[in-house]
Amino acid sequence: MGLFDKLRGELVDIIEWIDDSKHTLVWRFPRYQNEIKNGAQLIVRPGQKAIFVHRGEVADIFEEGHYELKTDNLPILSTLSGWKHGFNSPFRSEVYFVSTRQITDLKWGTPNPIMLRDPEFGPIRLRAFGTYTLRAIDPKALLKELVGANSEFSSDELSELLRSIITTAFTDLLASSKVAALDLASRYQEMSDDLRKLVAERIDDEYGLDIPALFIVNVSLPEAVEKALDVRTSMGVVGDMNKFQQYQMGQAMMAAAENPTGGGADGMGMGMGFAMAQRMAQMAAAPVAQPVGAPASAPPPLPNAATWHAAINGQSQGPYSLAQIQTAVQTGQIERSTLIWCEGMSNWQAAGEVAQTAALFGAVPPPLPR
Repeated sequence: MGLFDKLRGELVDIIEWIDDSKHTLVWRFPRYQNEIKNGAQLIVRPGQKAIFVHRGEVADIFEEGHYELKTDNLPILSTLSGWKHGFNSPFRSEVYFVSTRQITDLKWGTPNPIMLRDPEFGPIRLRAFGTYTLRAIDPKALLKELVGANSEFSSDELSELLRSIITTAFTDLLASSKVAALDLASRYQEMSDDLRKLVAERIDDEYGLDIPALFIVNVSLPEAVEKALDVRTSMGVVGDMNKFQQYQMGQAMMAAAENPTGGGADGMGMGMGFAMAQRMAQMAAAPVAQPVGAPASAPPPLPNAATWHAAINGQSQGPYSLAQIQTAVQTGQIERSTLIWCEGMSNWQAAGEVAQTAALFGAVPPPLPR
């Protein structure tokens, strides 16, 4: 720095901070060798405080306003410097401006899932995230504990610390509240207020900061649990599963009829066809109300009748009654080579080799004579 710059630095008599940033908490006024002119003007704008630091000790603090720096309004600095009859320009002191307005759009979240013993699901993992605002309320504590000799200090440098404090407080809140996971959404506002108080208590006295607002935006369950809840919700919405299955089969049959050359029957697959055959057999076996005086219908199958299983598309399907097996044979879903099994059989066998089911395929003509 040249001589002209040095003299200009000593003669500048206005100390101010025009804060156009969003996240700066503390800013040190740049001075050549920290020299300040006698009678210099100090301008502290709304949402700011100015702190004078002399030889490593915090001296006078100024609230918002316009000041002329003299011995009268620098009592602590005068005492530290030993000014008994005023002072002559220049004097050395560091001037820090602290922003006391709220810093918004700050975010927090749990870096790892929080383990919770839920009364309905048992041990479960939860994640949470939200937003908060930050404000400096004690510039002296902030300067001593966090800023030090930095010329500038922003809220970004506090993000990791604050996220850790919020996550720890949120874990403690979950443990003490014992709220079921499915009831958390209905208590976001209440829990947000409680969480803000816990965090404010931990950063107020130690760091000179406050959390004016904190919000829990979402608490999420593990993906597997959410999928299971979706399935259970869907089942509740569907209601009667039998009617829903009938509706699905009807839609599939209509789609196949509208596209006879597009492989509709093959597209449904063996599983769908067998399910249709099973459903038709159940409907055929269901009792039908008879008018008074009419002959009684055939009785339902005996409760101890044998039940069968069939290997369809490499998977075991069933159990089915023999009447259902017959229907599946008639619709082509079960062939002679299809493996079936019934209680009492030692292993799976082809349907054409089992006595009870072989007759369902009809007689097989012998080979033609040569």
